[in-house]
Amino acid sequence: MTFPSIATPVVQWQASHGRNHLPWQQTRDPYRVWLSEIMLQQTQVSTVLGYYQRFLDAFPDVASLAAAPQDAVLALWSGLGYYSRARNLHRCAQAVVQEWGGAFPRRAEDLATLPGIGRSTAGAIASFCFSERVPILDANVRRVLTRVLAFDADLALARNERELWDLAQQLCPTEDLQQAMPRYTQGLMDLGATICTPRKPSCLVCPLQPQCRAARFGNPENYPVRTRKLKRSSEAWWLLIAVDGQGRVWLERRPQQGIWAGLYAPPVFNEREALEQAAARHWPAARSADWTELPAFLHVLTHRDLHLHPVRVPVHGSGPDAAMADGQGCWADARAWADMGLPAPVRKLLDAQFAG
Repeated sequence: MTFPSIATPVVQWQASHGRNHLPWQQTRDPYRVWLSEIMLQQTQVSTVLGYYQRFLDAFPDVASLAAAPQDAVLALWSGLGYYSRARNLHRCAQAVVQEWGGAFPRRAEDLATLPGIGRSTAGAIASFCFSERVPILDANVRRVLTRVLAFDADLALARNERELWDLAQQLCPTEDLQQAMPRYTQGLMDLGATICTPRKPSCLVCPLQPQCRAARFGNPENYPVRTRKLKRSSEAWWLLIAVDGQGRVWLERRPQQGIWAGLYAPPVFNEREALEQAAARHWPAARSADWTELPAFLHVLTHRDLHLHPVRVPVHGSGPDAAMADGQGCWADARAWADMGLPAPVRKLLDAQFAG
């Protein structure tokens, strides 16, 4: 394959037309760049901005993040979704402190050994902070490069993904890496986000139009090619909102695997009958006549729809003693859950029910 020369036009375009105002673009501190890269995974820039600053206010450096309790990290992350990112963020900070003396490694190869840092994120950190000549292949960059190259191999197959990585490496700048690599990497990301979009790309204003084979063929929307797609599924969850005489709600820590892993939530059941049995077992004095089935609502995940059915149950007594004994459950009022890691729909539900 003959390689088009794209580094120079990308670098020049980024300098004059790319995104240069975002807070993590004003630094080469790997901690701040890493934090932004993790937050930006499958999350819009507009959403990340507020969370990014709040995290820096609470944890200004990797040492403070490593020393923080996981619950404090999850509480600040609440609402960003994909909570495994927050757990890996915490684990990664601890690994940097314990294994690297509190300084992020400078090579992408070493960065990729840290928890939650894949090859593309490692490349972004190494490129932005240390000007290493390494590619990235997030969704935006993958789309740009497959179109420029008219790369039509199925990326659902690992060997084709590896081939694209090799091509991406060869397309990286070869001169003035100190300045060119950060701007080239950012430029590809900016092009994918603003011009080389999934639908109706703005080819006429793209700096890579002269080199782009997909534009020449007139079929840019055909790239990238990926045949294997995850199917959406749907589940119904019943939430037991047990409320004691002080207006506190019983919350339990979710398992460390699966949806809402490691977060606090009301007890969850797959059917109403199981919820009723649990309520009767733990709070036998609770009268079903006093129960209130709150309006059901939909929570949309990437590949799953959760139909949530909350049931408010006034109870007496201290609740499930075994759960309290092993630290996996607690009574919490609005002041307490404000600092707890709660899934966004649970926080919204509780705030609506107990506001004021």
